[in-house]
Amino acid sequence: MKNLHKLNRLLFLVCISVGFAQQTPAPKQTKDFAIVGATAHIGNGTVIENSIIVVSNGKIITIGPEASTPLTRQAMDIIDGKGKDVYPGFIVANGTLGLVEVDAVKASDDLEELGTFNPHIRSIIAYNTESKVIESMRPNGVLLGQVVPRGGRISGTSSVVQYDAWNWEDAAIKMDDGIHINWPNTFSRGRWWMGEDAGLKPNENYSKQIKELNDFFTESKSYNNGDHTERHLPYEAMSGIFDGSKHLYINADDEKGITDAVNFATSQGISKITIVGGYQASNIASFLKQNNVSVFLTRVHSRPELEDDDYDYAYKQAKLLVDAGVLVALEPSGQMERMNSRNLPFYAGTTVAHGLTKAQALQLITQNPAKIMGIDAIYGTLEVGKSATLFISEGDALDMRTNQLTHAFIDGRSLSLETHQTKLWKRFSDKPSQID
Repeated sequence: MKNLHKLNRLLFLVCISVGFAQQTPAPKQTKDFAIVGATAHIGNGTVIENSIIVVSNGKIITIGPEASTPLTRQAMDIIDGKGKDVYPGFIVANGTLGLVEVDAVKASDDLEELGTFNPHIRSIIAYNTESKVIESMRPNGVLLGQVVPRGGRISGTSSVVQYDAWNWEDAAIKMDDGIHINWPNTFSRGRWWMGEDAGLKPNENYSKQIKELNDFFTESKSYNNGDHTERHLPYEAMSGIFDGSKHLYINADDEKGITDAVNFATSQGISKITIVGGYQASNIASFLKQNNVSVFLTRVHSRPELEDDDYDYAYKQAKLLVDAGVLVALEPSGQMERMNSRNLPFYAGTTVAHGLTKAQALQLITQNPAKIMGIDAIYGTLEVGKSATLFISEGDALDMRTNQLTHAFIDGRSLSLETHQTKLWKRFSDKPSQID
């Protein structure tokens, strides 16, 4: 009887897993196809009207204007793109998709680890390809992303993945791309619920916290440059940012914190530096440009944080940085960040309403994040030799009214755009016709 109960429980868990599993990943491309007549948004500022894009073995082998691009129509599928638009797959920077499925269910939460200095924590091995949340990204053209751990002073190591895979090994397109640190806050708000002044006050431990960080970096560098008999995983994981094989991502928002963080990183000999969040980054744009520092800009759909900030401060900040020559990508962190990652194209669209061209806004979620993450040789733009990770939309993909996908591909593999949400929409949209 006990064995029967165990068997029933196992069958129940299997049924639950099957019921909530993501769709089967698309098979490898076996037949060439061409997209004919669409407006191709290359992702580097170029737009080709009435284009032809030919894809073979997961790569783009031809792209150009239809009038001047030869096309052999034999032995390939033809997709009619007339009146439609083609875009490179959108890329989520500083994301946490696949690390948490249900916030209230602890067993599905792998967002952060205990401890202060965790550079050896690799987010990729906790990445859940079966996530139903990830599945909901694809109908908006969000096909790639960075998986980033949270917490601690040094959160851990991120990786870049594509959003249609059997497991994390298949999903990874760049393993361990960078280390993420949380720069100490220069100010904090008073605890109003304990009767304190709710205004900003200096962080009295700021210098101490920077010294702790500096000591850890110095010790890591000494470890990696020396002859050590015992392994120290946290120190060992830091080697990449010193030899240039990994990127250093620094979460910092205020002007002083950003300046101190950049000066700290450059003093350590680190060459690949990105500020994450960067709420006041536009105030020191020339400093960032001078030090070749890129920015993962805080969520565009945000309220002003300070009383004297303009009401549209977050909306126009991307233009201020782009105009100053800073390499900028958009990131979705904040409340409900995993679900809101699907709104990435609409964040970019908001920057158009506040000064950027559509081509510049598109770069914020395609070419620019690909450059920063070091995957631009393969992804981020529609060019010959690059991955056919792209989608076809009925209209402007940066506008929620017209971003209606008809096709999506990752490495030339044709994806299903069906999700739990689309199934529910179809189900309840038919309901009125079934009611007497």
